[in-house]
Amino acid sequence: MRKTFLTIVALVFAIAFSNDALAQDFKDLDKSPMDVASYPSSFRESDKVIKITYSRPQLKGRKLTKLAPYGKIWRTGANEATEITFYKDVTFAGKPIKAGTYTLYTIPGAKEWTVIISNQLNVWGSYFYKKDQDVARVIASVKKSNKNIEAFSIAIDDGMDIHMGWGDVVVSVPVE
Repeated sequence: MRKTFLTIVALVFAIAFSNDALAQDFKDLDKSPMDVASYPSSFRESDKVIKITYSRPQLKGRKLTKLAPYGKIWRTGANEATEITFYKDVTFAGKPIKAGTYTLYTIPGAKEWTVIISNQLNVWGSYFYKKDQDVARVIASVKKSNKNIEAFSIAIDDGMDIHMGWGDVVVSVPVE
């Protein structure tokens, strides 16, 4: 009888602790969710040329210049610095770029943004940006959007140009 009782107690403890061990604490959705822009954009297309992985901060009533200040290096999104992968050699606004994965930084301005391709990888934010790691720097003109873009967005059109938009600002870089 005592042996049966101890077996039952052991079984109850085993079940109780195994349920706790299996319980996961999943995080809520990120405030700036991660997204991907690619060319070609079809998910079924396996022969990609460009893939950009970035997080999408939202304005939420704040000014764009507070979140991406003029004249300061910006991670081009939120959280980890934006990564851009070229699966083939490309020309980025006239600058040759070899196939590979890079970080995409920007320096916002009122009339133009400096767009930077950097060798740095696996960096959080732009706190550790090093200019000597730049592969290319190009200037992109600012155009005004007809509508407010609440969440920072990156799109690649059918011509392979990269468009970054946020607030009433759109910046485009030609890629060939």
